[in-house]
Amino acid sequence: MLDWDDLRFFLALARHGTLSSAAKVLHVSQSTVGRRLNSLEATLAVRLLNRTPDGYVPTLAGEEVRRKAESLEAEALALERDVTGRDTRLRGLVRVTCAETIAAHLLAPTFASLHAQHPDIMIELIPNPRELSLAMREADISVRMRQPEQHDLVVRRIGGIAFGLYATAGYIRERGELNFEDGCPDHHLITQMEDSQEMTQSAWLTEMAPMSRVVLQTSSHEAAVLAAASGGGLACLARFRGDEEARLTRIEVPTEPPSADILLLVHKDNRDTPRIRTVLTHITESIQALGHALQPSGTNEEDVRGVGA
Repeated sequence: MLDWDDLRFFLALARHGTLSSAAKVLHVSQSTVGRRLNSLEATLAVRLLNRTPDGYVPTLAGEEVRRKAESLEAEALALERDVTGRDTRLRGLVRVTCAETIAAHLLAPTFASLHAQHPDIMIELIPNPRELSLAMREADISVRMRQPEQHDLVVRRIGGIAFGLYATAGYIRERGELNFEDGCPDHHLITQMEDSQEMTQSAWLTEMAPMSRVVLQTSSHEAAVLAAASGGGLACLARFRGDEEARLTRIEVPTEPPSADILLLVHKDNRDTPRIRTVLTHITESIQALGHALQPSGTNEEDVRGVGA
């Protein structure tokens, strides 16, 4: 008889292509993933995945097994969501996924008060640049800054984040003042990678300084903050991070960078589960309480370096 766990490991490897990626998603070692694949292939007496330079690729038999396994998985997850939705207890695990900066600076500091009120709810906070699947139960709640591609989700805007252009005073002295009319030649940019949630802000930066050279791309907002604070170049950063970093100066720009919405996501089948609803409410209230800090309305002239100043 087939072992469902073997099928689960096979699906992870078929989807992610490498032992390391599948192991990370499943929270196991690479050797465990390989062993489970071997077990499934031995049970079925057929090769399911071919190893190529680009990763594991399903064989014809593997594609057939994958389709049927995904159908079984969908039914199992639907059953799990239905049963979970009827759980009336304010206890148990709630998995929250979000970007690294949101996890460290906006959410993690608030969970102490949540635990004080609801000691039987455990939070698993998962900072991840990619969008984890709520339908596949990789997480229960997601806090993101762009619209999701997943279906069957309830999406609510709970706040916004203002951005600014930052660099160190030493960097400006070394590279010279910014001339946006000439495209800021001789300057260095720190931008986000293409799959980042901050691609809109990175696009704004490259448009404002088209003659500058991108010297660092990252999927981590924190890495961008620290790179800019070390004199690495110009970076478009969240105001709540850039303003608090003493080494950085916010630079006056002709056009302000676009802000980002803070979106709260939950699968429609889980939104009324009491422990998940409690965490949703807590996150919403915590983010809304930070409204002015996340979207400052005023500008202190002494905190902003004017172009050509």
